[in-house]
Amino acid sequence: MEIITEKPGKLEELKRAVLETAKKAYREKLMAGTSGNMSVFWPEKGWMVITPSSYDYEIMKEKDIVVTDLEAQVKEGCHKPSSEWRMHAEIYKHLPHVGAVVHTHSPYATSFAVNHQEIPVVLIEMIPFLKGKLEVSPYAEQGSAQVGLNAVPILKRKNACLMANHGVVAVGESISAAYTNSVYVEDTARIYHMALQSGNPAVIPGYEE
Repeated sequence: MEIITEKPGKLEELKRAVLETAKKAYREKLMAGTSGNMSVFWPEKGWMVITPSSYDYEIMKEKDIVVTDLEAQVKEGCHKPSSEWRMHAEIYKHLPHVGAVVHTHSPYATSFAVNHQEIPVVLIEMIPFLKGKLEVSPYAEQGSAQVGLNAVPILKRKNACLMANHGVVAVGESISAAYTNSVYVEDTARIYHMALQSGNPAVIPGYEE
């Protein structure tokens, strides 16, 4: 394991951001148990700062956050990185504009992912935050690099996508932006679900496709 001596302030800042965002997502019920994961990328180093694998969010501390390169070689941390580290790595490798990845299992959005059902542009917020309708990436075995590779074509154009039979992945320049996008995914899915129960949701004009 590499001993980190350069820019400790920067690394601690990134670890703290991941920890605080993970705990917030858990409190807001965007994931249950130890599901979900999130990371930020340090491009100057080529490192991911990522949540640990199968670890209770309620007791997670800054020291539990893992620092790895894009091949999961641990640079700092006492745990294994998230089992979905390959998904994060593929997104960072293929999308240089992405600085953070937030993966949740938020229930309303995941229900549409399970149905392989897109969500059209029914809310104004979907336009600036999600860049249009919510599309569904093809299914791949969880923990495989293909999960990320399947999401990349959508995330080139959008800030989030539903992953078939899996959950949600949202991206942003920062972890706060990625988290905000993940919140809008779940809010959109919840409202669309309710609208489907009460009537026939109307797509915003000009965003029918």
